[in-house]
Amino acid sequence: MSGTFITFEGIDGSGKSTQLRLLANFLRAQGVELVLTREPGGTPVGGRLREALLDVQGEVDPLTELLVFAADRAQHVRKIIRPVLSKGGVLISDRYADATRAYQGAGRGFSSQLISEIIELATEGLVPDLTILFDVTVEESTHRTRRRSAKNKRDRLDIEKEDFHLRVREEYLRIARAEPERIKLIDAAGTIEETQRQLRAIIVPFLQRRGHLTDRLINTMRHRTRRGHC
Repeated sequence: MSGTFITFEGIDGSGKSTQLRLLANFLRAQGVELVLTREPGGTPVGGRLREALLDVQGEVDPLTELLVFAADRAQHVRKIIRPVLSKGGVLISDRYADATRAYQGAGRGFSSQLISEIIELATEGLVPDLTILFDVTVEESTHRTRRRSAKNKRDRLDIEKEDFHLRVREEYLRIARAEPERIKLIDAAGTIEETQRQLRAIIVPFLQRRGHLTDRLINTMRHRTRRGHC
């Protein structure tokens, strides 16, 4: 069995990281072995790059930002993602190449051709088997990130102006329309529990088709969903 590569995408404040944590707890409780990672920062080198890129005190040129994200991804693909997939594992990444199209492409204004070339170079053509796009309005995103910043430090992307985040969200939606087989859209405006139910309704059958889950788990999940539980 080949490995399975899943990515989570969405604008800041969409709740994808929370949903990833909840899903991982659920799947591991059912005996599914999976690896969780993120971009930037999925490797020790990437962690240091992440700190430099997202620090609000540091001024980073847009081209530098693009190339450093690409360097982080190249390290990530070679040291983390491909080794897991080669062993038939399940790997879920909090962001991947679609984020570059949205943030550095639409957000920073780099051409789609340049973005595609840099992504191809960094990933060697590795495309996720499934991408979940968590969608919320920019207004809701701003509300959530401000509330979150009361507990955690805001990063450099959090403090970008509204028009930047509008461009990023629209690009994410454009990508989803262009690749409906790979990218599944979830309306993440509801409660955490509602969003988690939507997520499991996509992920569990997908993992079953890939050979990572049994029919027993599918039936259990459907029963719990009908009862309104996560």
